[in-house]
Amino acid sequence: MAETGTPAEVVEVVKRTGVHGEITQVLCKILDGPEKGRVKRRNVRGFLRKGDLLVLLNTEREAKEIKAR
Repeated sequence: MAETGTPAEVVEVVKRTGVHGEITQVLCKILDGPEKGRVKRRNVRGFLRKGDLLVLLNTEREAKEIKAR
């Protein structure tokens, strides 16, 4: 059974994180659904650039801001 997601556009690439830098934290704008137009911070695995499209399975969650130690 395939799940449907919500499309989102990458507005800004914030920072890379993870032990080896494999996670990218991005700000993405929700393009459809009840939260349309909101900008959320998400952690995404893989290479992304500004303007890329994502499909989010859950739009209610938001990642914490990465703080320097």
